[in-house]
Amino acid sequence: MSMTDSPRGTNDSLNMDDLEALFDEASESLSDAVGETAGEHPEGMRPFSLGDLSPSVLDATANPIGMLDEVEMDLRIELGRTQMRLEDVLRLRPGSVVMLDKLASDPVDIFANGQLIARGEVLVMNDHFCVRVTELLGSPE
Repeated sequence: MSMTDSPRGTNDSLNMDDLEALFDEASESLSDAVGETAGEHPEGMRPFSLGDLSPSVLDATANPIGMLDEVEMDLRIELGRTQMRLEDVLRLRPGSVVMLDKLASDPVDIFANGQLIARGEVLVMNDHFCVRVTELLGSPE
């Protein structure tokens, strides 16, 4: 039977009762083809149930943003850049100074997974380097 031969017409949509009836009919046809009697299932198999597919109000609140707390990402702070020849890189030793393309007062770039997301300023707090976010950048369009 094709879709246009449907006794319900072509513009009607299937509801849950129709789907369950189609699944029951398919299960009976499969049982007849395999030679099993109705109601019997091979070992370890059970009938499939779709359950309630209607939208609920709880769906919006069931997944709070707190689910993202455990998501890991690569966070990188870039102080500046420079270009060096390989021979200059090989000459680097402890105490060598590398000049960057930014001034000390310029903001640093903050990257998340390789994407520039913010800019900030470097601070020292309790003998640790810190970055204060001064500007959040919107996504490129």
